[in-house]
Amino acid sequence: MRHSCPPLTGKVVAYLSRRDFVDHISHTSPVDGVVVVEGDYLRGRKVFARVTVTFRYGREEDEVMGLHFSREMELVNTQVAPNNNNNNNNNNNNNKGINTEKLTNIQERLVQHLGVENCCAFSVSLPPNAPCSVILDSGDQTSAQHLGVVYELRLYVGEHKLEHPHRRNSISVAVRKIQIARPHPNDRQPHALVSRGFTLSPGKLTLGVHLHRETFFHGEALEARIDVTNCSKKTVKSMKAQVVQHVEVTMNNSHFSRVVSSLESREGCPITPGTNLNKTFSLTPLASSNQKRFGIALDGQVKDQDANLASSTMVAAGKNVNDALGIIVSYSLRVKLNCGAIGGELTADLPFKLMHPDPQTSHKSPVRRSLSCNDLEFEDFAQLRRSLSILDDEK
Repeated sequence: MRHSCPPLTGKVVAYLSRRDFVDHISHTSPVDGVVVVEGDYLRGRKVFARVTVTFRYGREEDEVMGLHFSREMELVNTQVAPNNNNNNNNNNNNNKGINTEKLTNIQERLVQHLGVENCCAFSVSLPPNAPCSVILDSGDQTSAQHLGVVYELRLYVGEHKLEHPHRRNSISVAVRKIQIARPHPNDRQPHALVSRGFTLSPGKLTLGVHLHRETFFHGEALEARIDVTNCSKKTVKSMKAQVVQHVEVTMNNSHFSRVVSSLESREGCPITPGTNLNKTFSLTPLASSNQKRFGIALDGQVKDQDANLASSTMVAAGKNVNDALGIIVSYSLRVKLNCGAIGGELTADLPFKLMHPDPQTSHKSPVRRSLSCNDLEFEDFAQLRRSLSILDDEK
């Protein structure tokens, strides 16, 4: 099925193949597309692409007496039109001024589908150490400025790239930097083993927690197994399992944790002295179950219905995750055994990773895909006050 191209009502219209910079740890995929400029609008000027990242770690309404809780950094600023990288042979063979040798398949399809002059292909990439997109839910959906790390791609017309872009001659769209899980043939099976002795009481209470793999995907249930060995004189009255999201905001060096999924059970209890228990339970951490909760880290789509919890922060081999910028997110499975008011609790924490699946190996993908080689599907963002159309990402 072919969707008709939206009418070019603006002087400058951009078509993106995707809105996501996918971080593959070793490299980051660029955001590419085609920009169409009305012939008599440039008048010797140029079109530039600018990517900025905003770190907001405090509410805008709390900014008083010159105090600011946000920082904005320009990561990319490059000329995209006219395309001056083409040689004379390319210009002679292609009257649209496009270097076909450097075009992706989706850019070639766009140029052929639009069939207009003044098409320029562009591609922008982020620095390797750029932070991932993370939004902290403030609990107030009416807030204009969300806490977290937000990216914006702006295409504007000007004399030079240092010129301040104006709304009348620029278009902008929110983009994200995300990380996806890569299949690992030797994915380990994490486990934790803790024990506790009691004052004036012989023996120990031992708790083992096991997961069948280390990496789980958004929307997937965590299947965990617990093994309880009670060689003490205390009685376990109940058990509680929690998925805990740990957040570190590097901008102000703050740390906090939120429980995003919880399950309490008395099945198999009480566990009396000298008895054992083997039990399997399932937990599914979802963003939809934690709506309007302050401090929950999301993946940058706070207003979208398909928003997910923020993915675990990954770094390249040999580097420390604590050296990452922006907002660092990690997860752990926490199991508690309740031995009463006097006996207290025995707690085991087992770290795991929560990620997006690889779009090449899974139907569940954070990046939208195209339908087929000959079908183009357009998504118009004009209703969101952006004169920018998005083309679905190719598979």
